[in-house]
Parts: sequence; C-alpha cells; structure tokens
Amino acid sequence: MALQHEAADEARLSGRAKALQALLAHLDAQAYDFVTPTPSVGRRAVERGLSRGSPLRAIFGWSQTFERHALDPALFELLGAADALDQEGDRFRSRVRVSRLAGMLFLHSAFPAKASNAVFLGPDSYRFARFITQSTRDASVLSIAEIGCGAGVGGLAAARLHPSARLVLGDVNTQALELAAINAAHAGVVAETRISNGMAGLHGPYDLIVANPPYVAGQSGRTYKDGGDMHGARLSLDWAGQALGRLSPGGKFVLYTGSAILDGGTDAFRLALEGLVAGSAHRLTYEELDPDIFGGELRREAYEDVERIAAIGAVIQRNG
Repeated sequence: MALQHEAADEARLSGRAKALQALLAHLDAQAYDFVTPTPSVGRRAVERGLSRGSPLRAIFGWSQTFERHALDPALFELLGAADALDQEGDRFRSRVRVSRLAGMLFLHSAFPAKASNAVFLGPDSYRFARFITQSTRDASVLSIAEIGCGAGVGGLAAARLHPSARLVLGDVNTQALELAAINAAHAGVVAETRISNGMAGLHGPYDLIVANPPYVAGQSGRTYKDGGDMHGARLSLDWAGQALGRLSPGGKFVLYTGSAILDGGTDAFRLALEGLVAGSAHRLTYEELDPDIFGGELRREAYEDVERIAAIGAVIQRNG
C-alpha cells in the first residue's frame, strides 16, 4: 500500500507541474508582464483594489480575488489541476504569483507570502539578478550552484549568462524546489534540484556559487525571512564560509544580502567577511548596492542599535 501511495503522490505532483508549466506558457504567449514590488505596495493594492489594466496582472501579479468568468476557462482549469486555487465565497484566488525578471517568468507564492514554506520573490530578487550579471559576465563558468534557491532567480540568471554550465539548485523547502524546477523548464534551462541545508547537499566543486540568504533579524518562522543572530547576518556568514570550501580554483561566490549598519556607521557584517577570508586563498570585494532598505524593520527591538539596513553585494573569489 505504501508503494501505491508513493506512486499516486508522484503522479499528482507530475500533473501539478505540467499544469503550472502550461500556465506559464499561456501567460508568456499573452506577453504577460509583472514586476513584484515591496509588500507595503502589495498591501496598498489590496486596500484600493484594481479595476484597470489586464485581469491577468490583477490575478497573477497582485493576487486579487476574481470571479470565475474573469479568467479564461483554460487557465481556470490549469489552476484547479495544479491545486493552486482557493475559493472565497463566490470568488477565487490563485495560490501562485507570476513575475517577469531578466526576461523570464517565475512562479512564486501568492501575496501575502506568510506561510513558513512560502516561496518569496520581490525587489531583492531583481537586485540579486543584476548583481550576478555585474559580477560574472566575463567569467569562465562551467558549473553553477545556488544556495537557498527559492524560485530559482539567481541560478537561472547565472545560467542565462553561462548557457554551457551545469546548474544545481538547492533549498530546504520542497515547495521552492518544485517551483524552481518548473521555472527552469519554462526558461529552457536544464537544472538539478536538491534538498540542501546551506551547502550540505551541494558537494561541488563549482565555478560559481550564488546566494541571496534571508537576512532579517528575529524569529518569524518563515524560512525565507529569518537570518539568525548578528542582526540577521548569521546565515549569510555561514553560507559564505561553506561556499569557500566548494569553489574551484578561480571560482566565485556571489552573495546578495542585507547588512545592519550599526549606530556610528560600523558594518559588522563586512568586518566578519573580511575576517573570514583573511589569510586564506580567497579575496573579497564588497559594495553597498542600496544604502537604505526595509526601513520599517528599524522600529523593532532587534534593531535598536542600528541606524539603517543596507543591501550589499559581496564577491569572494578563490585564487586560481
């Protein structure tokens, strides 16, 4: 009986994946386009409602409820086949959201993405993809890994730059791996997906490792949000340490994350990274990509000694 249940689960998941792939293909054929903003902008959209523009953007971008007749019957059936449809009275809501980034469509969790296994995509994802392009455009890359891949933004952005490279996507979240695999298939990118806590399941070596770790201080219970101690920088530092041992000669670890700048201007995370590579066969480059993000977090007790949170990009390269 156990084997029959496993076979049924595999068939269901395969059907879900096929339905979601068909959904992306349909949206792409309709030239669907949506850029996912910050949660505060998403909340504003919910409050004021959206009556203008494409119903597809309202449903799959802004995560608005809709009446059945507002959606193409074929798309409605695909959402049902994918178990991605909630009913609220006589209205419906998609459980998945679709955004365009670097020319590709990405499935991720609907707004608000508050579940512990939610798959998040937002403004950080766009900065992350741009930083990968900036940092690796001229590199020679035959193997790529993304730690904590989520929807697969970093790995797919890197694979588009280096189409001959082998791509491995790792995450602790099985829902993230499922959506990342669907996103990769739609983008025409061959990718392996692996359950991996940090680099634990990504054995390497790799020419390029990319990561956008959670970096918010506190314990929200959301896999994609909590970054641990050091004002949320612990996970970023841990992943950096793990990645150094999996780089091939000349390989790069490209990190996009946030750093809490302490009162007086001290960037403790930068100091920690500098200490990590000191005396090793690696060199660090580090820059602020945005000096002030997630300002609302500063009201929390965890940030009482912090003057701002900066988006930073760091590249650690192993000597060739």
